[in-house]
Amino acid sequence: MKQFFKMLLASMLGTLCVFAFFAFMSFVMLAAMIAAGGSQTTASVDKGSVLRLSLNAVVEERAAEANPFDEFMGNATEATLGLDETLKAISLAKDNKNISGIYLDGGALASDFASLEELHKALLDFKKSGKFIAAYADTYTQAGYYLAATADAVMLNPSGMVDWHGLAAQPMFFKEMLEKIGVKMQVFRVGTYKSAVEPFTQTEMSPANREQVTSYINDIWNTMCADVAADRKLTPERLKELADAYIGFAETKDFVANKLVDTLTYIDGARDKLRTLSKQEKLNLVSPADVIAAGGSKDKGDEIAVYYAYGDIVDEAGTASLMGGDNEIVGQTLVEDFDELAEDEDVKAVVIRINSGGGSAYASEQIWHAVELLKAKKPVVVSMGGMAASGGYYMACGANKIFADPTTLTGSIGIFGMIPDASGLLTEKLGLHFDVAKTSEAADFGATGRPFNEKESAVMQAYIERGYKLFLSRVAAGRNMPVAAVDSIAQGRVWTGRQALGLKLVDQLGTLDDAIAEAARLAKSKEYYTADYPAPSNWMDNLMSSTGSDYMESRVKDALGIYYQPLRFVGSLSRRNALQARIPYLPNIQ
Repeated sequence: MKQFFKMLLASMLGTLCVFAFFAFMSFVMLAAMIAAGGSQTTASVDKGSVLRLSLNAVVEERAAEANPFDEFMGNATEATLGLDETLKAISLAKDNKNISGIYLDGGALASDFASLEELHKALLDFKKSGKFIAAYADTYTQAGYYLAATADAVMLNPSGMVDWHGLAAQPMFFKEMLEKIGVKMQVFRVGTYKSAVEPFTQTEMSPANREQVTSYINDIWNTMCADVAADRKLTPERLKELADAYIGFAETKDFVANKLVDTLTYIDGARDKLRTLSKQEKLNLVSPADVIAAGGSKDKGDEIAVYYAYGDIVDEAGTASLMGGDNEIVGQTLVEDFDELAEDEDVKAVVIRINSGGGSAYASEQIWHAVELLKAKKPVVVSMGGMAASGGYYMACGANKIFADPTTLTGSIGIFGMIPDASGLLTEKLGLHFDVAKTSEAADFGATGRPFNEKESAVMQAYIERGYKLFLSRVAAGRNMPVAAVDSIAQGRVWTGRQALGLKLVDQLGTLDDAIAEAARLAKSKEYYTADYPAPSNWMDNLMSSTGSDYMESRVKDALGIYYQPLRFVGSLSRRNALQARIPYLPNIQ
């Protein structure tokens, strides 16, 4: 017996030692990550410094702080360029006497077009200071070149390329794929142009959808060509000719001959150029974070709150990931946040920065009401980013003023519902059968294993139509237009910001800074500063929210590429709110 207890105690002691060891190692790892996160060296912004903007990234409204746990575990994360931080850094660099210029470090830049416009305008404004902008890349993507064209010196690797090819929208259609597995979509919608359902009901774009897509991509393309033509002292027509001629596959000397780039050189030549332009023997490149840290914060005068709302509009937190998105606008959260801003006496006006293609119609209605309550207390101005469409426009329509970029995608005033009928899969293919005993006719409404009957379909369609009428009434009241006038430009149609201005869906074309200035004017604030809401999550929050599934998810996303979001969306259909106010969920403009 003594031997037994000895062995038992030895086992317990060994187990405790193992737990203690792992606890100690976890503490050491956490301490190391905290130290790494807090001791990252910051480049000093000395005289002659050059602000480096990496264009090898995905542009987002706000970039989350890096999670050191991912870096420690070797999980590669997609580089992001926070639009808010980048715009602020460019503005501060313009007035910082120690910043001599900006270096656009080219790469595979991905962004919506309105964000590119904001960056393009900020770079042009920076040049008014008399400071230089230089760009270099092994290969310029079209988005990257749009920004690089603002540079005084556009440099390209002698073996590189400028991918200037025009725009194309390539929606993906799932109807036949779903039919093969026995799933059919039951669709209820209002709006001739409400095309979010088309991938599930057709194999190609409807004439109405083709009309609207052709209209808005041509408007965006015209804007891009006009801007680059002004930068490079060419004509828009010439740039369109070069795109039609497959200029991206030309010899590099042709890029110089056609004035798309100034110099062919390797990276060492680009560094020499930067040293010459900055008039420094040693090149000192600084990041946007460095410039912001050196610029200090301004908190004099009245506070203008800038509230960032971007991603899918959802009823509950965590739903956006089911739809293939990374960011979300949670209806209840915004209602609470707007209520706090309404009661905060220090906040004199609120600018809502929206970048969303919509989502839950119910959440959109709740946010609309919260905006109305907020507007009763202080001025509310909306700044539209890449998209403020469908539910995104629902959020915006009641504001005192609405600003949009010329290439913002907006409108899409319409409602739809989409419920899968999987009876072909469950019964015909898997051999499952369902029966029912019920007390009332509607007791098994939406039951698994059968499609809607005629009466159920009529009820759903009436439900959708009531949602559409409510949407129209909200827009009509907010924009001071007759309901019939709104209906004539609604029907789910997507417009660019420039087109929406002519239709009175927006008040002015302008940037986020323009919207902030207008909010201050409405609040009668002569001196003001901005405060960003909600507070961005820090790396500790990201660490605590990191799960083992993140790694697998990133691997699946890498493997599927452009197919990832659509397939995730299909898989989420049964878990979404039935009533949706959403743009085609993936415009897929390239």
